[in-house]
Amino acid sequence: MKIAPSTYYEHRHRIPTEREQRDEELKAEITRVHTQNFGVYGARKVWLQLNRQRIRVARCTVERLMRELGLRGAVRGRVKRTTIADPAAARPADLVQRRFAPAAPNRLWVADITYVRTWSGWVYVAFVIDAYARRIPARIARQFSDVWRQLQHLRERGHAVYALCTLQLTSADSSALY
Repeated sequence: MKIAPSTYYEHRHRIPTEREQRDEELKAEITRVHTQNFGVYGARKVWLQLNRQRIRVARCTVERLMRELGLRGAVRGRVKRTTIADPAAARPADLVQRRFAPAAPNRLWVADITYVRTWSGWVYVAFVIDAYARRIPARIARQFSDVWRQLQHLRERGHAVYALCTLQLTSADSSALY
């Protein structure tokens, strides 16, 4: 790449802009606040702390400079991996051929399971939905992950709610956990 000598020397002796000078000052302050708080403060808390100390700065500027410095705050919580897919497992058959519009109530029920984080831990919720009425006639919530097995157990016992139709419970995600 060819560069004119005058351009090279102009760039080499260039005076930093006001923004670049301010960024250097802010980088020092941001690093100080971040390290004083054991490296757990993210951009929002660093921004709040700087403004409490009468250092006026925009939040987006703090975010940009923290990115440049490679600083990140602590992330709360843990990632809960509930489904461990088994690629070798056979997928269940599509028993309704993707037609979820039955002609009458209690002809097609579908079931699903999900999990919700609460103050006391994870709660697993399994529910059955009547596809016609779009209502939930049955649900189970437990603090352990065998909710799916409990739904199958209720079906096998002939529970009154499940006796209305023949419900085949299968897991569409081929999970090895259920």
